[in-house]
Amino acid sequence: MLDELRITGLGVIEDATLPLSDGLTVITGETGAGKTMVVAGLGLLFGGRADAGRVRPTEKKATVEGRLVLSADDKALRQRVADCGAELDGDELLLSRTLNIEGRSRAYVGGRSAPVGVLADIGAQVLSIHGQSDQMRLLQPGEQRGALDRYAGDSHDKALTSYRETFERWVTVAADLAERRSHARERAREADVLRLGLAEIDQVAPQPGEDAVLADEARRLEHAEALRIAAAEAHAALTGTGDDTGDGADASGLVGGAYRSLSGQADTDPALGELAARLEAAVAAIDDVSGELSSYMESLDADPGRLAEIFERRAALKALTRKYAEDIDGVLAWAEEARAKLAALDVSDEALEAMEAERDRLAAETAELAAAVTKSRRSAAGRFGDAVTVELSGLAMPHARVDAVVEARTPAKGLQTLTIDGVECGAGPDGVDNVELRLRAHPGAPASPLQRGASGGELSRVMLAIEAVFAGAGGPPVLVFDEVDAGVGGEAAVEIGRRLAALARSHQVLVVTHLAQVAAFADSHLVVSKDTGGAITVSGVRVVEDADRARELARMLAGMPDSHLGIAHAEELLAVAARGKRSRS
Repeated sequence: MLDELRITGLGVIEDATLPLSDGLTVITGETGAGKTMVVAGLGLLFGGRADAGRVRPTEKKATVEGRLVLSADDKALRQRVADCGAELDGDELLLSRTLNIEGRSRAYVGGRSAPVGVLADIGAQVLSIHGQSDQMRLLQPGEQRGALDRYAGDSHDKALTSYRETFERWVTVAADLAERRSHARERAREADVLRLGLAEIDQVAPQPGEDAVLADEARRLEHAEALRIAAAEAHAALTGTGDDTGDGADASGLVGGAYRSLSGQADTDPALGELAARLEAAVAAIDDVSGELSSYMESLDADPGRLAEIFERRAALKALTRKYAEDIDGVLAWAEEARAKLAALDVSDEALEAMEAERDRLAAETAELAAAVTKSRRSAAGRFGDAVTVELSGLAMPHARVDAVVEARTPAKGLQTLTIDGVECGAGPDGVDNVELRLRAHPGAPASPLQRGASGGELSRVMLAIEAVFAGAGGPPVLVFDEVDAGVGGEAAVEIGRRLAALARSHQVLVVTHLAQVAAFADSHLVVSKDTGGAITVSGVRVVEDADRARELARMLAGMPDSHLGIAHAEELLAVAARGKRSRS
């Protein structure tokens, strides 16, 4: 659960701390006091879009901090925290996000800096925010289809995922085939150029690193005599076989004599022993170099024919590097890429026929998967409509009925066409179905699409009913509703409060509301109040209880917090709400 929220420098809120608790928490206040900033702060804390325009004008940055208390069942959340290197304080997780006036934001998880995406991941597991904009989205066909898909469960989600993957492969192959056919001439010309290049490279048959190896060998052959003389002189100096070595003493013998002189006294003075060991290593090194010099002189080849061969080969390699890359390794890489591209440019009859067969195979598989998704949706549609209808009966709409209607989508521009059971359908990434929620507000009324047949108050209750259905099926433990009771009053408002209180028995529910009938059902009541005495409006948050709470409800009911009649009405409303909550417990 979300245990505490602190907001500083955001909108009209200078510095406010919201103590939160289990059950139903309502947030009320006059229009413009800053209730929406509380919801905006929650969105910011859990990875929402950062809007620098919401930073308080007198501040350099806005900060939102929250404290989550995790249960033992929150294993996935605990793992996500561990994955980002953060730590829990017992069962508590501290989250923070700052936003400066330039629009740059920083996120912190467990006191450690973290990507904003980590906050979003945590938010997806912790809470769900619903506002009036969600009601407008619910009028869109895609949102209605998404709501049904979400309700349909894991097996449906797997079927939809399989369909989407196959659909994407089908669309890709079909587009590739169409592109090859429409640009066959250009592709053929490009393929000819690639074939010519590959033929030239294959004729030379370069080897990896060959240009560098030949350059080294050519350099040795060009300077073979100078290299031989240098090696011979060095060898003579080491072995004492040269004309200018005097008495014929060799370096190995001289160093060896020094070693023997010192080694005889090594036991007497360890210092001489250490020097003797170094001389012994020098003797071994001189002998090794002497042998290697002999081998080197034997390997030197001054054959002019070989040098000519190397020059000719290097010229052939140079011709390739002038055209295709800076070195031979680059030429070989170009050839590999060219072969792959040549395969993609293939417009031969055989290649096109193979692609056409693959396209048709994928189309058939996609149609089969689409039919399975449609069947799953239609199976879930009845259950979904029944569940939402049951919820509506508890929201002062006892005779209303919601149906989820699944119909085949007709082919249209921008869609692919699939034939399913002999009927052509418009196929997209989400299948071949149009899903429409229809409301029958009372017996005898026609079942009309939500966007045409629902009033604002009815739409608010339909959305709340849908969210209650989802909450019953699991989902995030914290639910936030921002004025979802818009357009509702009277008995319907009481029933909304009653349903939110029932929902709060299994979830932590936060509600921003203007309705006293809803606020009366709260387990905790927070009031956002504003002070306009200074040059800039300042808002704060306080907890109201007992008499203060009755005065706040009186203000909400009649705008008169000190009216005796208003307070009496508020107290009666609180008593009704208390009885209603006890009857459901």
